[in-house]
Amino acid sequence: MDEVKIDDILSEKLSAAFDQEKSMVVLQDLAKIASEHTPIDLAYAASRLPRLARPVLYENLLNLRSKIEFMVNTDSCTRAAVFLHLTDHEVKGLIEKMAPDEAVKVLEDIVDRRYRRIVDLLDLQKAERVKEIKKHQRNTAGRLMTHEFFTLRGEATIAEAARHIREHPGIDLTREIFVLDEGNHLCGYVPARNLIVNPPHLPLKQVMRPISHKVTPDTSREAVVDIVERYKIAALPVVDAQGLLVGVVTYEDVVEAMEDIADETIASMAGTAENVSEREPMHKRFLLRTPWLVVTLLAGLVNVGVMSTFQAYVEGLLTFVLFFVPLITGLSGNIGVQCSTVLVRSMAIGTLSPGNRTQAIIRELMMGLIIGFVFGVICGFIVFALDAFHISHVSLSPAVVGCIVGIGLFGACLSGTLLGVFSPLFFTRIGVDPALASGPIITAFNDFLSMTIYFLIAIGLSALLLH
Repeated sequence: MDEVKIDDILSEKLSAAFDQEKSMVVLQDLAKIASEHTPIDLAYAASRLPRLARPVLYENLLNLRSKIEFMVNTDSCTRAAVFLHLTDHEVKGLIEKMAPDEAVKVLEDIVDRRYRRIVDLLDLQKAERVKEIKKHQRNTAGRLMTHEFFTLRGEATIAEAARHIREHPGIDLTREIFVLDEGNHLCGYVPARNLIVNPPHLPLKQVMRPISHKVTPDTSREAVVDIVERYKIAALPVVDAQGLLVGVVTYEDVVEAMEDIADETIASMAGTAENVSEREPMHKRFLLRTPWLVVTLLAGLVNVGVMSTFQAYVEGLLTFVLFFVPLITGLSGNIGVQCSTVLVRSMAIGTLSPGNRTQAIIRELMMGLIIGFVFGVICGFIVFALDAFHISHVSLSPAVVGCIVGIGLFGACLSGTLLGVFSPLFFTRIGVDPALASGPIITAFNDFLSMTIYFLIAIGLSALLLH
């Protein structure tokens, strides 16, 4: 079956099983669908169902393991809908069978009061592990890490390590075994391959590799992604201030974090906080898109005021200047968005550091100057050559018009470049997501700056060339 179309196929099947016109669920069909598809595929397809149907789909999953996989892999809205139909003891049964990091992820979609009730129902050891992860801030290594991994002393043999793994089949992370010294400090790791290709009597300290990279629980999610992606680390150890191993961030956790970062960045650049994978009501989507649109509306009204102000000073000149406003604002806006997008991407992947920041700024400014100059010259020559705007009533020759438009375009492009370069840096300095600068900010303020500069240049050059 084509994996690209699996969600569409499942969505059609589930929608057919849920009769929206009669507001009822065909339980037999849902049970058949649940038996034919994996819980992970059902988890992704559930977001397309009406919210009332999602708990029913959950109840028709084959067993507890399937329900756990469904809850871990589905979206937060589906989890919230399912939790509304589960008792505290039913939620407790799910959480007890989950890994602590998965349990914390799932419990994020429960209100604090109910979260505390459920944690109190858990056995003491599981509750402590959940609380240990929960205490770390979101989007940090402490939230990404898992507590389920293998650690052994360096004196242990490969045979002892293999027996230890067999005795704990519930721990999935077997690709690396971490080696501790006498003080329980992390001193190395043994890849799974080394356990296979070496004789069983060898101690782990003879086949282990040194730890090149490790992080603390407070390390940001972006820094973890950068380290794992750059060095292709399968399991990144997390240590506390004393150097003790407290968790491991797996490659799978990093891939999920990368998806979250990408979704958040795209939404920020578009100026909306909505979850496009969720069928939100129209009024909620409207409210999530509105804030930056209001900023754009206000900026547009300011632009009208700017045009009215210049018209009061030079009424005749504005007649031909207005013809080129869409050209000026469009080109300068695109240049600004290009500059900010390049910088935001460099920040996201970690290639923009304090050491090379100045070079990156100069490089983008130079690119904006070159683009503005080249397109200004081209536009000026085209306007001069075409001479199709009939402006003789203000006594301006085609050469003067071409000069005004070309230099005005250069100035507007320069303003767009400055806005696109320094907006992400400014937002980073004040602790705001710089992706905001790549969309709404540029759109809202570029028109005002570029048009103002264009009008000032047009007025100044016309006064200089005509007098």
